[in-house]
Amino acid sequence: MPIGRKEAFSIQLLQIIDAGLVWFAFYLADLLRGPIRTLFGQEHTEGGGLFEMSWVLYLAVPFTPLVLEFLRFYRRVRSKPTITTLSQLFKGLLIMALIFGMVATFGKLPDGSRLVLGTGAGLVLIFLFIRDRVLANYLKTSRVREDAKERVVIAGCPVDADRFLGELDPYIRSEIRLVGRFDIENEPVSELYELLKKESVERVIFVAGDSGFAKVASCVEACEMQGVEAWIAASFMRSQIARPTFDLLGDKAMLVLRSTPELSWELAMKEVFDRVGAFFIILATSPLWIFAWVGIRLSSPGAPAFYCQKRAGKYGRPFPMWKFRTMVPDADKLLDQIKAEHGNQMDGPVFKLDRDPRVFRFGALLRKLSIDELPQLLNVLFGDMSLVGPRPLPLYEVEAFEKSEHRRRLSVKPGITCEWQAGGRNKITSFEQWVAMDLHYIDNWSFWLDVKLLLKTVPAVLFGRGAK
Repeated sequence: MPIGRKEAFSIQLLQIIDAGLVWFAFYLADLLRGPIRTLFGQEHTEGGGLFEMSWVLYLAVPFTPLVLEFLRFYRRVRSKPTITTLSQLFKGLLIMALIFGMVATFGKLPDGSRLVLGTGAGLVLIFLFIRDRVLANYLKTSRVREDAKERVVIAGCPVDADRFLGELDPYIRSEIRLVGRFDIENEPVSELYELLKKESVERVIFVAGDSGFAKVASCVEACEMQGVEAWIAASFMRSQIARPTFDLLGDKAMLVLRSTPELSWELAMKEVFDRVGAFFIILATSPLWIFAWVGIRLSSPGAPAFYCQKRAGKYGRPFPMWKFRTMVPDADKLLDQIKAEHGNQMDGPVFKLDRDPRVFRFGALLRKLSIDELPQLLNVLFGDMSLVGPRPLPLYEVEAFEKSEHRRRLSVKPGITCEWQAGGRNKITSFEQWVAMDLHYIDNWSFWLDVKLLLKTVPAVLFGRGAK
C-alpha cells in the first residue's frame, strides 16, 4: 500500500532512531562480553571484540531498519498489537541472524565475536520493542485528546463528502478532527472564510465531484490567502501563491496546494533547534530572570512579575504567551482610554505607542534591553512558539483584521523575533508593511534564513536599536 509524504517522513525518522539503537545495542554487548564470560566461569580472552569486527556495524546499523520496513514494522504504530510488533521483530532479526550466522561460520570468527553477535541481537530486540511500544502508547494517549488532532474541514456537496468519509481508511479517519463541512454548491465562499477563521482550520479537503471549476477555485483562494493547506481530490488547478504537490491520504491520491513551508528534514531541524536553543538560552540568561523578577516586585508591587496574555498561535489557535510585566496592574483595562488620549502610532488593528504611560520606569528598562521577552522562551520550549517567526498578536487584534490575506501570517508558528525586529525592531508603523515582511519570510523560509535573522537580532538587542 502506498504511503503519504507525512508518513514517509515519520518512517525515515524512526529508521534513523532505530539505527542508533542498533549501534548502541552492539556497543553495549561488547562492553558486557567480559562480565558475561565471568558469570559463566569462562576465561576472558583478548580480541574478538566489536573493534575487530566493525563489519557487524556496517551491516547491522543500516540494514536492520530496512529489513524491518520491508516487514512493515513502521506502519500503523498506534493501532498495531504487541504480538504483531514481536512477530515483526523476530522475523527481521531472524533474517539478520541468518546473514550474520553465515558470515560468522564461513569466516571462522572466534567465540568472543559470536557472543557479541548473540548479546547484541538480544539487546536490539529489547531496545526496538521498548521504543515501538513507548511510541505506540504515546500516540494513543495524545490522540485521545481531540485538541491534539489536526483540524480539518471537508468541502464538497453532502453526497460526495459522505462517500469520501465512508471510503476513507478508518486509521486515517481517527487521525483527524472533522471540525466542519462546507457545501461548495449551496454555500457562499464568505462562509468558508468564516469557518476557517472560527475553527482555526489546518487543512481543507476538497471532494469537488461535479462542482464548478470557478467555485472550487474561489474556495482554494480562500484557503491560500489564510495559509491553510488545500487537498483536492479533483483535476489539476492553478494557484497564485500555493505550491502544487501530490500526496496520499490513505490510498487516495490528492493534489495539495501548500503556501507554507513543506514538511522536511529542514523543518524538523528547526523544531529541534528551537527546543534545544530555548533550553540553553534560559540557562544562560537565568541571572536576568532573577534581576527582572526582583526589580518588578520592588518597583511595581500589587501584581505578579509575570504577565500572561492569550495570543493567536498557528492557524489562529489561542495560547498563553508569557512576558515579564512592564506595565501597571490592570493595564489592559486602560487600553481604550490610552487610545483615546494618545492615539496609535501603528495603522491597522495593531496598537503601538512610544512612551506608553502604562509602562512603569523599571518596565521601560526591561523593554529597552528586551529582557521582558525572555519568558517567551518557555513558550518555545513547550512548542507554542518558535525562536523565529511572525510575532504573535493578541486575539482582539487578530479579530480586527480587515483583509483575509492578513491571516496567512498565522499559517506558521509565531516567533520571538522576525524580520522587522531583526532589521531595527519598532521603526515600522505600517501594518501592511509588517504583514508583507512576515509573508516574505513565510514564502522564502529556510533554516539558514532563521539563523541569519537570529544573528541580526543579537546586535539589535545588545545596542537597543528601535526598542521602545
